[in-house]
Amino acid sequence: MLVKRFEDATPYEAPNHWGVTGLRLQGFEDGGPENQWVGFSQFLPGGGAGPDATPFEKVYVVLEGEMTVTVDGTDTVLSAMDSCTIPPGEIRTIENRSNHICKMLVVIPYPQGGRP
Repeated sequence: MLVKRFEDATPYEAPNHWGVTGLRLQGFEDGGPENQWVGFSQFLPGGGAGPDATPFEKVYVVLEGEMTVTVDGTDTVLSAMDSCTIPPGEIRTIENRSNHICKMLVVIPYPQGGRP
């Protein structure tokens, strides 16, 4: 078992994101998960990402606040404890349209399907 304390989480920069601070909770370390990594993102009001797509699926879990996910021109608002899966190749935009910080977990497989 690998325990990683929140105070030891390391920041990371995600491409095509704005108004967000990302922390890597698990992944990319010895003894960590083999197939995916877990990020914790804190989006300021007006913060977001996209439009873009990745060649692998990802899962978003909103812990606090709201996040608007736009796919094919359709907006879906995720609230606390809502989640969604973004399939590989799906173009999406996410934006915090509220006046509160949105806290969100992101689960993403490693590139090429295994830990680097």
